Amino acid sequence: MNERSRAVIIGGGIAGLATAALLGREGYDVTLLEARSEVGGRAGSWARDGFRFDTGPSWYLMPEVFDHFYRLLGTSAAEQLTLTRLDPGYRVFFENHDEPVDVAADRARNLATFEAIEPGAGRSIGRYLTSARSTYRLALAHFLYSTFASFRPLLVADVILRAGRLGRLLLQPLDRFIARFVTDHRLRQILGYPAVFLGSAPSMTPSMYHLMSHLDLEDGVYYPQGGFSAVIESIRRLAEREGVTIITDARATAIETGDGAHPRVTGVRYADADGSPREAPAEVVVSAADLHHTETTLLPSELRTYPDDWWSTRVAGPSAVLVLLGVRGGLPALSHHSLFFTEDWDDNFQRIFTEPTSVPDPASLYVCRPSATDDTVAPAGHENLFILVPLPASPGIGAGGEDEGGDDTVEGIADRAIRQVARWAGIPDLAERVVLRRTLGPADFARDFNSWKGSALGPSHTLRQSAFLRGRNASSVVDGLYYAGGTTVPGIGLPMCLISAELVVKRLRGDVSAGALPEPL
Repeated sequence: MNERSRAVIIGGGIAGLATAALLGREGYDVTLLEARSEVGGRAGSWARDGFRFDTGPSWYLMPEVFDHFYRLLGTSAAEQLTLTRLDPGYRVFFENHDEPVDVAADRARNLATFEAIEPGAGRSIGRYLTSARSTYRLALAHFLYSTFASFRPLLVADVILRAGRLGRLLLQPLDRFIARFVTDHRLRQILGYPAVFLGSAPSMTPSMYHLMSHLDLEDGVYYPQGGFSAVIESIRRLAEREGVTIITDARATAIETGDGAHPRVTGVRYADADGSPREAPAEVVVSAADLHHTETTLLPSELRTYPDDWWSTRVAGPSAVLVLLGVRGGLPALSHHSLFFTEDWDDNFQRIFTEPTSVPDPASLYVCRPSATDDTVAPAGHENLFILVPLPASPGIGAGGEDEGGDDTVEGIADRAIRQVARWAGIPDLAERVVLRRTLGPADFARDFNSWKGSALGPSHTLRQSAFLRGRNASSVVDGLYYAGGTTVPGIGLPMCLISAELVVKRLRGDVSAGALPEPL
């Protein structure tokens, strides 16, 4: 590798920033192009009137992945962030049940809670969590950090001896796997909900992903003080420390290649803040933008690894309406994280994923109240509330706006969500206490992030869209073109995006190992 080879990163979300930082440490001369005026991408923030909202991810899971990433850069999560372990990790409200269920910060209390709901469930879910922990550790050791450029590193005893079980976990849907352990509908929903983190439904998600329950029921849920913008800012600082040049208001318009039988990247064309055309030359280009946008907009048809007909067979993860509320007074009925599950959530998922799609009503919701943990996100005497309503991936549903200024459909969905939270959580005057309101809809995801079909997450983690079936993180047509972020391997979520940055380094090194890179780089 030329010590000062030039690399251009497209996209300043967490994956783009992380990739830039790692390549800077590898010795590349790195330029990062971000289309918006601030970095962060989907992990963005918005502030007004003394309120500050995270507008994207809000669950800090898999802390060891974050810490490993920071240690690659010669630091640690403890040095970069102030983490608070949430207890309860989250609270669950169920339709037609008066009392919510708190999921605690440790395994023993959770097993006792589940036993109280369904006699015998404590022991059953104990076995479930033991399996989840074992599967998670196997995934970390042999799958999540693999580019799948070679399958030889998977031919080890740990994997071979478990091949039969792994095959069953891949082929059996998560909901059917859960049904082997518990019968109570509420417990099945708690165990099945992690599928939503993967942009999927329990009936569509391989039961391999029951490993997610180890994270929330046993490993714990954390919160970085200052919100997730603190995570983004820490990685930005580290990237700049490694010599990365970050250019905002720089919208990539094309990935340039040389001529010949084996085209190779030569740079990226982009429009600057004034709309003037610019060019950033490079020997390596990493697109951390949406993979569909990269392939179908930034490359000509003859250079696409994933053309339109490939996308026609893919399943998009759900979109969402986000409702950001500043609320006067306290909201003690809500935990930092609260989930609202409808009785017939199979109908919710069918409406989101099955054609013809429609907006669920009532919908299973997610509510975040970061002011329960962080005094800096709302003025004194007020609360910060974030509501997420999962929807079909369809930009036609509309865009949001400030002070009820979004499209009618989006604002109507927001109104219903506020009423639902108020009724289920016993906060009858919630709507009257709202002093600030902003909404975001599927059209915002499509416009702001070039998101395929306006999805809030990316391609769903179905069997055909997981692990090596999710797609390569390197172009099979253009030399020097790589991909990072939630739309490529290993998948959706902030930890996965950090791993995707590391996978770019492994590709460039020709490293086909299955495990994480040694620390530091």
